[in-house]
Amino acid sequence: MLRSRITPCLLVHKKGLVKTVEFKEPKYVGDPLNAVKIFNEKEVDELIILDIDATIEGRGPDFNFIKNIAIESRMPLCYGGGITTVEQAKRIISLGVEKIALSSAAIENPQLLIEIGNAVGVQSVVVVLDVKKKGIFKNYEVFTHNGKRHIGKKLTDIVSTLNNIGVGEIVINSIDEDGKMNGYDFKLFELVRELTSCPLTILGGASSLEDIKQAIFKYKTLGVAAGSIFVFKGKYKAVLINYPDRITRNEIY
Repeated sequence: MLRSRITPCLLVHKKGLVKTVEFKEPKYVGDPLNAVKIFNEKEVDELIILDIDATIEGRGPDFNFIKNIAIESRMPLCYGGGITTVEQAKRIISLGVEKIALSSAAIENPQLLIEIGNAVGVQSVVVVLDVKKKGIFKNYEVFTHNGKRHIGKKLTDIVSTLNNIGVGEIVINSIDEDGKMNGYDFKLFELVRELTSCPLTILGGASSLEDIKQAIFKYKTLGVAAGSIFVFKGKYKAVLINYPDRITRNEIY
């Protein structure tokens, strides 16, 4: 039986590690490579690194950066940012990255997911859906380009398409809860969970290990990702890379 994973999600902006609130006002919190070294020592389950500049700037992945991160990383690594072709995906996997994450490219061209899956293995293909409530009825809508572009497709239709294609994982990221540390949007997660049998990871809003424990207890096997709680400490949000030790994690699982 698969075990739940507790996964730090790191955002890279202008070569630095940042944390955002509702995808806005990126706050510098350190050097990505240094964070990876610390997470190595913490023996994290998995690490997600997202270059939030690549798609906005219309460029491809920074392969030199990815290579340096992959060489240093001793944990399973998922990388996303600027991936639009099969060749890019294959190169990233060849550098030692276990999973590649796509967002706008996958939504705009679902066929790309099939092609990448055939090239590197379906289990290595991750789709990140950035979702927020919109309109007077507060319907869940999918956005790309760091939450700036509303794609005009229903969340349910996108998830159904991904389910039919079959991807290795879907990350459900709440823009509304991003960086607020008010807890996960379980309503959003449950909506997606009913629509797909693909492995799911919930992201956005975790305030403590209790939130993670609640998510795992509620949904059993799933990925639980977070940003703020792994880079901040205390009510004043002092920057401190942290992660629960093995004993604590075993209690959470």
